[in-house]
Amino acid sequence: MTTTNAVLNNKLSVRDYAGAAMFAAVMAVCSWISIPAAVPFTLQTFGVFLAVGLLGGKRGTLAIAVYLLLGAVGLPVFAGFSGGLGYMMGATGGYIVGFLFSALVMWLIEKLFGNSLPVLAASMILGLIVCYAFGTAWFMTVYTKNTGAIGLGTALGWCVIPYIVPDVIKIILATLLSRRLRPVLANMMI
Repeated sequence: MTTTNAVLNNKLSVRDYAGAAMFAAVMAVCSWISIPAAVPFTLQTFGVFLAVGLLGGKRGTLAIAVYLLLGAVGLPVFAGFSGGLGYMMGATGGYIVGFLFSALVMWLIEKLFGNSLPVLAASMILGLIVCYAFGTAWFMTVYTKNTGAIGLGTALGWCVIPYIVPDVIKIILATLLSRRLRPVLANMMI
């Protein structure tokens, strides 16, 4: 009987699905916002961090999975209003798929250590590192197959190093907003 209750308690509610859908839309909007800089960047990772920070690991991971599925079927939810499996399988698609692994890492850390402000910030940093690692490995594989061999230093110089400072700023903002808005969101829908 206890096992049955545990399984029932792990089911997702209509509110969980609504929250996931809402944040999949938020991530799409964030991906369309491009900040001009020496190396332009979007707010896509901010949307990922905010989804997990506000919804928690389980619902945030669901939101990211929904976002990826929307993009995979061709809806223009990614940066530059792009979408489709072809885009996801491209050289930089590993960073997008890496969002799911980031969320899973953040969820695991939340389950193990709770969701205090320092834990949330640390989970976002570790999630970002996982996304960078997965995306860079993917980039090197696809780039080597299509263009020729590339060194790790070059791949990091193109795909990671220019984005570290903007991504750290996004983590700080997502952490602070999550702390401020999570109680409000909990009263509204969760």
